Amino acid sequence: MKILYLLPVIVFVSLTIDAQIQQPYNYTNNKEVICNNGAVVSAHALASEAGLLMLKKGGNAVDAAISTQLALAVVYPGAGNIGGGGFMIAHLANGKNLALDFRETAPLAATRDMYLDDKGNPQLELSQNGRLSAGVPGSVAGMFTALQYAKLDMRTLIAPAIQLAKYGFTISEDQANSFNYMKSAFLKYNSQPVAFVKNKAWVAGDTLIQKELAGTLERIRDLGKDGFYKGITAGFIVKEMNIKNGIISLKDLDKYTVRTREIMKFDYQGHQILSMPLPSSGGIILQQLLGMVSGRGLDTMGFNSPAATQLMVEAERRAFADRAFYQGDPDFVKVPVNELVSTRYLNERMSDFVPGKAGSSDITKEGLVKESTETTHLSVIDKWGNAVSLTTTLNGGYGSKTVVAGAGFLLNNEMDDFSVKPGVPNMYGAVGNEKNAIAPGKRMLSSMTPTIVLKDGQPFMVVGTPGGTTIPTSLFQSIVNVINFKMEANAAVNYPKFHHQWLPDTVTLEDGFDKNTANTLKEYGYKLVRTGAIGRTEMITISTLPNGKKVITAVADRRGDDAVAAY
Repeated sequence: MKILYLLPVIVFVSLTIDAQIQQPYNYTNNKEVICNNGAVVSAHALASEAGLLMLKKGGNAVDAAISTQLALAVVYPGAGNIGGGGFMIAHLANGKNLALDFRETAPLAATRDMYLDDKGNPQLELSQNGRLSAGVPGSVAGMFTALQYAKLDMRTLIAPAIQLAKYGFTISEDQANSFNYMKSAFLKYNSQPVAFVKNKAWVAGDTLIQKELAGTLERIRDLGKDGFYKGITAGFIVKEMNIKNGIISLKDLDKYTVRTREIMKFDYQGHQILSMPLPSSGGIILQQLLGMVSGRGLDTMGFNSPAATQLMVEAERRAFADRAFYQGDPDFVKVPVNELVSTRYLNERMSDFVPGKAGSSDITKEGLVKESTETTHLSVIDKWGNAVSLTTTLNGGYGSKTVVAGAGFLLNNEMDDFSVKPGVPNMYGAVGNEKNAIAPGKRMLSSMTPTIVLKDGQPFMVVGTPGGTTIPTSLFQSIVNVINFKMEANAAVNYPKFHHQWLPDTVTLEDGFDKNTANTLKEYGYKLVRTGAIGRTEMITISTLPNGKKVITAVADRRGDDAVAAY
């Protein structure tokens, strides 16, 4: 089945090696590239170019991922970051699989009810904006942990980010509109001028220069991890906290530790799925979703047909009900992971599914277990077969809206990803209970789902997306589109998507979603909600020709300024 949603601009590339980004003031967003050596897909063309430079310099996929992530902190400030955290999944050419958890943690001074007033009412303004909403950042520590699997040094990998921060780059129309829209928030939550605010309105083609951020990146270059978690930069962070109600301390920064997790690994229709375990809910949800639709004739239902869409929606409903009840940081709470993903349990969860009739979240709760949104993603493949899927976040767009004075980077607002109060939705509408309650040093539950799909032990797909709670459902649909419905990568990424997360009990449909299917879902009894965009999926697929030659197809989502760089 070959479906073309967009007429892709396919670029066959041949680039020269250079240590610097060549066109920071005049660049294009390549949406699809077919190549043979390596590819990087990210939320910004200049960040993807930084990763490609590392591949051309002899670096591997981990080198490219680190350089791309650092560049995103400069050119994509709404979500790219050094003041946030994330997860990295990697499959190395030697067969080793990695799952790195550099998720933010609650500061040591955090308390369970820190966002409740004296009457027990949640104060979501405090958990979602300003200094008190920030968790201890993990992104920089994560990149240094990943460095042991890279070939180049940090001085080389961070060079493009420093160049782009110090000398600037031109912004797109979307970025200009975003800066203008956020101006009042930046003024409200900062005590000092920030790079994203100027007297006149931003317009496409303006140059953004971030000298304070460049200085922070140079300290990381010269001093390593300590250039962020100790010394001058750490002092700037604590000073920012002291301006108003922030609680991150020097001890918090010094104590931060990256966790190496056991990767989520499971089979699906002749492929092996590698995804992120807790404290990401994504890997568990993805395995539940694929498990709940298995053996129910999905392949023959047809892409976005009423039958296929309803089946997938009802799987999503059940997986998110379980997320709300069972999941949390495994270092603090016991989560029955093996039972939640078992075939017996998943079959039981779908036993009350009725084709042609809408389910109800008032009736469908968590299953009975017996033990036995703003984010950004990048995907990388290199010529040796190393693959990296990396998702990082500030949580909401521009995180806490607070820039660390003197250091030039935005702090996250990840504390809102905890359950501020049992049953109270966070900014993405997700609810939780005591398992995701705030505790000092604890990692908040996440939806980030960096994923790699193997076939015959080799990378077949590298995929991920931002989008808060829509992340695992978007990945679910992307994988099903390719494996079940035999769609090409461009169509699998760019066709309109849908989403259900148990509460609220609505099916969200992206603009352009099939009208006939939407009308049928209404007849079934579903409440539909329209939205402009769901996620921004970055996908790389790898196929093998009869002569053994690898063909890489890299696709950047049409929904933003996302771009591919490859050779």
